[in-house]
Amino acid sequence: MIGSLMGTGPYRVPCRVEVEKTWETLEAHVELNADVRIRPGDAVRVLGEPIDVDFGERLVEEREAEVQHAGPVARSWTRVSALMELMELLEFSFTSRRFL
Repeated sequence: MIGSLMGTGPYRVPCRVEVEKTWETLEAHVELNADVRIRPGDAVRVLGEPIDVDFGERLVEEREAEVQHAGPVARSWTRVSALMELMELLEFSFTSRRFL
């Protein structure tokens, strides 16, 4: 019962990792090669050695990723904490603009 509230154990899926480092862009993308739905609170970790790409290059590798789904408690906590962090970005003012 407690295990189902906390989430499922990790499992491995194949994935494709693309890393690019140029003047125009610095990016990394992971595409899971399985029918996996990632939702708030879930964790995905790419396995293997760190990828080091020289400047001006693009690298594509096939790897394995470890996916761990969050349970209802962790998923709810993730949603609540995300809303709180979003509220920190908002600034409310109830004064007249002429006094700012």
